Amino acid sequence: MTNDVLKIKLAELLPAATFEEGTEWITIQLSPQDFSTSMQLLYRDDLLSMNYLFCLTCVDWKTHLTMVYHLTSTTHRCPLVIKVKLENTKPEIETVSHFWKTAIFHEREVYEMFGVNFLNHPDLRLLILPDGWEGKNPMRKDFEDPVNMIKL
Repeated sequence: MTNDVLKIKLAELLPAATFEEGTEWITIQLSPQDFSTSMQLLYRDDLLSMNYLFCLTCVDWKTHLTMVYHLTSTTHRCPLVIKVKLENTKPEIETVSHFWKTAIFHEREVYEMFGVNFLNHPDLRLLILPDGWEGKNPMRKDFEDPVNMIKL
């Protein structure tokens, strides 16, 4: 499937999505309200067959957070990037772990490092950091470490 065909199909399937220009892979922006329904459509659509979540991460822009999801089809080999802007003060988004099982660990990592709450996650707890680090979110730009004097 070519990028042009993929873009046409995505525009039909996800009318609320906006496309970023100038990117190697097709990149779409979704609102948190449209996110869950849109991801379900991407997962279930037989033509797209977005059956593989190969990356899920978060970016802290100081004013807001952006969740970034990389999907691809193992049939068509057409990567897709999905971005969702979240509030900095209370970041939360619906889990995608019921569609892509790899998201269980990716979301746990983003939860502990950035403080994003994944709604309806089956096991949202610290993944790497030891007990006592709950809520400290060391990858956030406002994180301060008095022992090592790290400040961004």
